[in-house]
Amino acid sequence: MPAPRSAAFRRTFAALATLPLLTLAACGYGSEAEDDSAQVAAGAEKIDGLDSVSIGYFGNLTHATALVGHQKGFFQKELGGTEAKYSIFNAGPSEIEALNGGSIDIGWIGPSPAINGYTQANGTNLRIIGGSASGGVKLVVNPHKIKSLKDVKGKKIATPQLGNTQDVAFLNWIADQGWKVDAQSGKGDVSVVRTENSVAPDAYKSGAIDGAWVPEPTASKLVAEGAKVLLDEADLWPDKKFVITNIIVRQEFLTKHPDVVEAVLRASVKTTAWIDANPDEAKAAANARLKDETGKELPAAVLDPAWESIQFTDDPLASTLNTEAEHAVKAGLLDQPKLDGIYDLTLLNKVLKTAGEPEVDDAGLGVK
Repeated sequence: MPAPRSAAFRRTFAALATLPLLTLAACGYGSEAEDDSAQVAAGAEKIDGLDSVSIGYFGNLTHATALVGHQKGFFQKELGGTEAKYSIFNAGPSEIEALNGGSIDIGWIGPSPAINGYTQANGTNLRIIGGSASGGVKLVVNPHKIKSLKDVKGKKIATPQLGNTQDVAFLNWIADQGWKVDAQSGKGDVSVVRTENSVAPDAYKSGAIDGAWVPEPTASKLVAEGAKVLLDEADLWPDKKFVITNIIVRQEFLTKHPDVVEAVLRASVKTTAWIDANPDEAKAAANARLKDETGKELPAAVLDPAWESIQFTDDPLASTLNTEAEHAVKAGLLDQPKLDGIYDLTLLNKVLKTAGEPEVDDAGLGVK
């Protein structure tokens, strides 16, 4: 069974899987943008007779489809009498652990945790059933210490965690420069400092790091502290598109409750369309959801540039997930994975067809 190569990586993965999560039921908190998440409508019919469905996501702007869909009530509307319950995570491994344990049924998550979770379970635990976002990742640096890409050599650059999506991307970029770094320790021609997104701004201010390869809104938070954008990861990809957030589901739940899964996907597609049609209102809704979940809203100086760099899409951009898996292998963090069957886009394409939208492709990695 393909798995991370070293015992050190497995221990790190296991430790991250124990990170705490915060579980929230859908309810209003009187935030600045109107909370339309609403309680289950009286007398509404349950789908498949199911009382509730548990949905997981991160409190990041790259998960804004989930943030907005929750805040504006799109999920609950499509689910009718089946209650949408929400769990907010800080890291991908902890969300995979919750999915494996049955604590959540459906989740928004980055590509690397999805790949790791799928391969470690030998393809038995999850399916990717839809896309959500592309882009929103940047290399931001101290402009007094780093003035060009070649100046990154010898500096201390943060990534969110060992083996996460941004960590893999940065290690791959380092290798493309011809530099050497030990993936496990982060030591080498560049010092890769694994630092939680929440503490990265303070680490930057203290001088503990010289920059970071991070998702939004962390990148824009660092810019607000004086950092400069040195590289947008989108510039490294064909058509400037790469998957940053996908939608996953427990295979058992998908088999038993396809109508519920379809309702969540229908809500996601409607949320994406609403975000595209109402960008300012959507941005406010996402920020209001973040305020309810973290106690803080993002200032405009952080929110606006962060939002602008993310593309919201129903397409899972499957070919880029395969490339990201290759990057993890190249970095020495993963044995060659077998990803056949990681996607099941049947219900998504059904929803898209009904909505008059083009179907999306699984790059040959779909269920046979």
